[in-house]
Amino acid sequence: MNDLDQLYQQVILDHSRERHGAGALTDPHAQSHQVNPTCGDEVTLGIRIVDGRVEAVGWEGDGCSISQASISIMHDLVDGADLETVARLEREFNTLMHSRGRGVDEAILDDLEDAAAFEGTAKYPNRVKCALLGWMALKDALAQAGAALPEADGA
Repeated sequence: MNDLDQLYQQVILDHSRERHGAGALTDPHAQSHQVNPTCGDEVTLGIRIVDGRVEAVGWEGDGCSISQASISIMHDLVDGADLETVARLEREFNTLMHSRGRGVDEAILDDLEDAAAFEGTAKYPNRVKCALLGWMALKDALAQAGAALPEADGA
């Protein structure tokens, strides 16, 4: 394992142990419960949207280190962000997770910050759903709140 792979593995382990944003959100505008039936990972994510921004995200979950770390990192990326930024990050993470480990543009990795640690996870199709679980809950909660993510330009 090279140094970058070790660093990425440590980022995932750190986030799975110290889960940022973990805990039920008080008075969410919307909430989504998602389950990965393949492995049993689950999350209940609540969100508050104010003036086109994610005012708060809170979540409770159980599952593998990949799913729980991904939700923790997602929280850090989207908490306080405007919906256009959230949409861009969601598209970039989705691109990363469907790259099958072939790599993505460095600008995407830079933009995703700690979420770039999941680049190696993309090599394992059975783990991609684990990493995407929280993002699916986020998209669903946003849609329920009437704040569906804007589509990409030209999409």
